[in-house]
Amino acid sequence: MKKRILFSVLCSIAVLSGCKTVAPEKPETPYDRPLPPGQHALRKITDPQELPDFTMACLDLDDLKTAIGHSINYLQKPSSRQYYPIGEITHSMALESVKAFSEMLDSGLAGAQLNQAIRQRFDVYISIGCDDQGTVLFTGYYTPIFPGSFTRTERFRYPLYEQPDDLVKGPDGMILGRRLPDGQVGPYPSRAIIEESRMLEGKELVWLSDPFEAYIAHVQGSAKLRLPNGELTTIGYAANNGHEYNSVAQELVKDGKIPADRISLAAMIDYFKRYQDQVSTYVRRNARFVFFQKEDGPPRGCLNEPVTAYRSIATDKSIFPRGSLTFITTNLPRAIGGRVVNQVYSGFALDQDAGGAIRAPGRCDVYMGVGDLAGQLAGQTYQEGRLYYLFLKN
Repeated sequence: MKKRILFSVLCSIAVLSGCKTVAPEKPETPYDRPLPPGQHALRKITDPQELPDFTMACLDLDDLKTAIGHSINYLQKPSSRQYYPIGEITHSMALESVKAFSEMLDSGLAGAQLNQAIRQRFDVYISIGCDDQGTVLFTGYYTPIFPGSFTRTERFRYPLYEQPDDLVKGPDGMILGRRLPDGQVGPYPSRAIIEESRMLEGKELVWLSDPFEAYIAHVQGSAKLRLPNGELTTIGYAANNGHEYNSVAQELVKDGKIPADRISLAAMIDYFKRYQDQVSTYVRRNARFVFFQKEDGPPRGCLNEPVTAYRSIATDKSIFPRGSLTFITTNLPRAIGGRVVNQVYSGFALDQDAGGAIRAPGRCDVYMGVGDLAGQLAGQTYQEGRLYYLFLKN
């Protein structure tokens, strides 16, 4: 997740952008339609009749203060100012808005009272979505837990690599390419070339026991590893090779390996356990390659702040304001009584992450948490909905 390319694991057919799954009901819908030149991703709602009802979300505020605190911490860093303004949204608007919302939560307001207070104090902006009508595709991502080792053994043979010394980034973290021997900067090699040439030998950070689990770590952008001694450690996103993301899920469907109506992260894992010799063939169709770093504490998003289940989302950070307070309405899976149930959902979240497959105003990724259950939830998240941003009035 971190900068993180969050990319989730099935995001394109659920786009491997988080572990998305389920084939889209409307494959013709251009959810990744780029923002038209000169247009902004957010449109201010001026008709009170078009404002969403926040009441139900105002009754479910678990972990919201925690997520807000992470955004405040980020926005108080001087380095956060470089990413503003985004359209008419200034840095001070973002910071003062999350602070004010935090104070409202401290006041004890909830339910209908909090809904009324929000309407009085905040302007609401809606993402124009993929169709200029507000349609946004919501998918899910998570942090997997895999067996791993910092030492190569007969069992642990599949490496995740540190950021190489010849990778060149711009001031904003954008990947510029590879530093060549003559000092020039050229494109960084694709996944296939990196793996076939073994050009990164000596830069191994950790070793995993399964090749497709290593790839899932690339897609999710982070993972927790259970070491041979039972200890848990976290690895997070450091950088990528600058290539565009391509969905392995779509490739499997295209080749007739898994039917479109049955594609899911679980189905992919099962397929590659049975046909491990095909892992390299398919993952190399995704030219994007991710580099990792060891981290302490919980998984972090692209703001280098912890992400919170259901309270952190990933969007295209070139067009949406980082760290800002959002409100989403869609259907999301929840774990109830030992089973996963899809429910109508409305809730507040903070825009705290980015994704390799999360591009344009029509895409949003919801963080589902850590471990297998979170992966199951992420794998069942593929729904249209609306994405709103809240900023204090003048």
